[in-house]
Amino acid sequence: MSSTFTFIDLFCGIGGFRLAMESIGGICVFSSDKSRRARETYFSNFHEVPAGNITKIEAEDIPPFAQIPDCDVLIGGFPCQPFSMAGKKRGFEDKRGQMFFEIARIVKHHKPKALFLENVAHLIRHDGGRTFRVITETLDGLGYDVHYKVLAASDYGVAQIRKRVYLVCFRKDLQAEFSFPEPTFEDVAVEDFLESIVDESYFLDPDLVTFYKPDIETRTLDTYRLGYVGTPGQGRRVYSVKAVSPTFVATSRGPCGGTEGYLINGRVRRLTPAEVKRIMGFPEDFTFPVTDSKALELLGNSVAVPVLKLIARQISATGIFENQESLVSSQDRQEAAS
Repeated sequence: MSSTFTFIDLFCGIGGFRLAMESIGGICVFSSDKSRRARETYFSNFHEVPAGNITKIEAEDIPPFAQIPDCDVLIGGFPCQPFSMAGKKRGFEDKRGQMFFEIARIVKHHKPKALFLENVAHLIRHDGGRTFRVITETLDGLGYDVHYKVLAASDYGVAQIRKRVYLVCFRKDLQAEFSFPEPTFEDVAVEDFLESIVDESYFLDPDLVTFYKPDIETRTLDTYRLGYVGTPGQGRRVYSVKAVSPTFVATSRGPCGGTEGYLINGRVRRLTPAEVKRIMGFPEDFTFPVTDSKALELLGNSVAVPVLKLIARQISATGIFENQESLVSSQDRQEAAS
């Protein structure tokens, strides 16, 4: 099911959310991200340069083109580092943790029909649940019914665990009936997304690898750790490609980096940006105008596109976009901007 509607893409990163919303007929009328490299990659693939730091942008300037109606949906994976188990967990005390209130500021002004947000699963438990309660109570106070659920990407056709909490909110006057998609439990594994030719720089010294269990023969929708490189720890773990990967991260600590290591045809190596891109559900023609290491950082900060697409379909299935007036075309948008 698809209908034409508008959306604004906050904390847009490289555009994973946008791919999901465009798959159900969405037209992006505004995007924003603080990262220069993310904006460069976004432009490389969508031919639009996102605005910069959202704290510097007035709500009434979104979207900035008078010819375009206000957005129907606000989407965004607001910064997760302040709430992550891997970080310092400072929450709202961290400036990045305060970015949720930038979302609230814009929602208060625009009153979109729906919100579609994503963050780390630990957000629900952060500070004994108080952080998440502030978020849900704020959204409720702005006039939204809040639906949320922690989903593992590996349950939805993605060869990566990547547990995230997804929030889908509807303006209360719409009385939308919504449910999250049921798991598909597709048979996927890292080995389905590998390149046949990989630069030697991705391979690790076999003398540094310690295996403590043999590889598996039957595929599994869980991770399967085989050993480690040097000493045990994050960025040093070695996994089977007959399983799914752990969550990719932006930091490149350890010899295996943010992808961890994998036993492939008898050798251990890191994954390439092309392989990570495929696992995350980005299209084959998605390009990165940055170095491989920066591409992996951007992907580690991105989203599991297939999961977002399934949730987007459920949003569309509520019928909130039906019987809408035709919207300004992409060409008209570009003319309005010039």
